[in-house]
Amino acid sequence: MLRETLPLVAPGAARQRRIGPVVLEVQNISLSFGGVKALTDISFDVREHEVRAIIGPNGAGKSSLLNCINGVYQPQQGAVLLGGRTFRHMDPHQVAALGVARTFQNLALFKGMSVLDNIMAGRTLKMKAGLLQQALRNPFGWGAAEREEVAHRAVVERIIDFLEIQPWRKTPVGRLPYGLQKRVDLGRALAMEPTLLLLDEPMAGMNVEEKQDMSRFVLDVNDEFGTTVVLIEHDMGVVMDISDRVVVLDYGKKIGDGTPDEVRSNPDVIAAYLGTAH
Repeated sequence: MLRETLPLVAPGAARQRRIGPVVLEVQNISLSFGGVKALTDISFDVREHEVRAIIGPNGAGKSSLLNCINGVYQPQQGAVLLGGRTFRHMDPHQVAALGVARTFQNLALFKGMSVLDNIMAGRTLKMKAGLLQQALRNPFGWGAAEREEVAHRAVVERIIDFLEIQPWRKTPVGRLPYGLQKRVDLGRALAMEPTLLLLDEPMAGMNVEEKQDMSRFVLDVNDEFGTTVVLIEHDMGVVMDISDRVVVLDYGKKIGDGTPDEVRSNPDVIAAYLGTAH
């Protein structure tokens, strides 16, 4: 059996939601860097409202796969189906406009800016006021730019309340503990109001209590907002507790795909993690 931690949420809590139709499909993706194959013929789908985990040993190609989905990398072969459209090449801005938000394994927050301003940065694609409207701000707060800013701030404040980071809303992010910075990173992604949320190791470097909190937030995002989640995570206890389905990579190839129970009993998956099929 794969090693697991103690349950972080109630067993089965993440698998009682209503799963909808396919919203993302990865078709035969292959990616190489020079002569090094990062991904080979990877296919899987993601259904509306589910939590879909991607797991695998270090160097298995998990982050590269997310980079192909959100347009950071352009695969040499294969396609991504998103929003009913087939894309062989697309850029991150185009993907974001289709309702896909992404967090990264290495935090890329503005360390000198406050929590509120960092999350506000996630509203950029939603802002409609042009440069002229911004320049001609009404001192009485009656202009289009002022009204828009008030509306965006209201969304950000709700996210801050949701993530329980009100005490730090004016604190520069660089002064926060790592676990709280991860929460801010999630908040910035949520500010885009995504229909599909890609999380690249959101719990890396956290202690057990912080992982419990983040697991709860991921499930709440999925349950309360209806956001579909694709999650890369190394902690098998987290994956088995909160995921509906799991796809497993090893050396850039898919070796398993199914429910947590199916994956944990898959001999190929056990061999990849433990070096033996016994």
